[in-house]
Amino acid sequence: MLENIIHGTEEIISKSVLMTKLKNKILRIKFGVDPTAPDLHLGHSVILNKLKLFQRLGHKIIFLIGDFTAKIGDPSGKSATRIPLTDTEILNNIKTYSQQVFKILDKNKTDIVYNSSWLSKFDLNSLFNLMAKSTVAKMLIRSDFEKRYKNKQTISLVEFLYPLLQAYDSVVLNADMEIGGSDQMFNLLLGREIQRSYGQEEQIIITMPILEGIDGVKKMSKSFNNYISLNETPDNMFGKIMSISDELMYKYYKILTTEDLQYIKKIHPKEAKYLLAYKIVKQYYTKEIANKTKLNFEKIFVKKKLPDNIAQCNVHVNNKIIKLSDLIIKSGFLLSKREINRLIKQNAIKIDYKKINYDYTFNIKNYKGPIIIQIGKKRFKKIFITCN
Repeated sequence: MLENIIHGTEEIISKSVLMTKLKNKILRIKFGVDPTAPDLHLGHSVILNKLKLFQRLGHKIIFLIGDFTAKIGDPSGKSATRIPLTDTEILNNIKTYSQQVFKILDKNKTDIVYNSSWLSKFDLNSLFNLMAKSTVAKMLIRSDFEKRYKNKQTISLVEFLYPLLQAYDSVVLNADMEIGGSDQMFNLLLGREIQRSYGQEEQIIITMPILEGIDGVKKMSKSFNNYISLNETPDNMFGKIMSISDELMYKYYKILTTEDLQYIKKIHPKEAKYLLAYKIVKQYYTKEIANKTKLNFEKIFVKKKLPDNIAQCNVHVNNKIIKLSDLIIKSGFLLSKREINRLIKQNAIKIDYKKINYDYTFNIKNYKGPIIIQIGKKRFKKIFITCN
């Protein structure tokens, strides 16, 4: 059991305490996410899968949505003060969190809590008491704060509050354990310190490796647009996995799966990547959908044919002519004219299977049937045009 828990972790503080507690009690295990974006992604799944293991062992999972702390924003790894989110932005981001989390966790064994339920009621006396339990010197030990301080970059006082409030969450929840990414170590350690100062036993810490995004450079993040969302369509999920480098593919196997990496490395890299994409789609959807998605990918990218599930739409125009860029926008592609012109220059747009090289004007009377528009490798639409 302990071997399965340790597998894939970066650090545990401490293993001896963990072993003792596993024998004697049901643990309350905390994992917190700030709703700074509407999507959870495969980077979050690294931790969620470890939480799922603890669920199977009978322990209590507390999924904390930091709707209050999101107003500050986690300064971990940030080189500048975050722009505060509005209440509306936070609420919009929260909407699908539960649905995404339960793609991995057992709904009946998970408590979802919001830290606004206690932090919004914090009075000044309570806040002063919490702030007195740490120091500015302690905060400046943190690498991101230290770098910004040395570079004479702005650090707002409210950013110092973030790790304190996150630590106080552990006090309110009486957490026995907190799991987070390795970049969260400062926050997690402060949680132990604040728990101790409030007379609680210190939480165990487990950190998990940071998953690199599909660019293979930065950590997976909405901010860097290099993520694979848990709400991604099967085709997009499969396609994004197939787009990563071979080197990154092996890292994904190591972090996201329990496959024998030595065996995987004996397979041809292309086949190994197909298998990884298939397994990930199957995990978040079904075996049938994964099979269909694989066939669809091969049809588009190997056999160069149209996908089976191509979207259709009707576009009505007032005249018998229309600019290509206007037609693309009217058909529902969420692109600006500037973006469309950039894609045209990159030869990334096809009309009826032919690449176009300028924003020309359609003459509607020359098109009796539907028009097939392809943008990039993955976006298709079959458009039926009507006019006055």
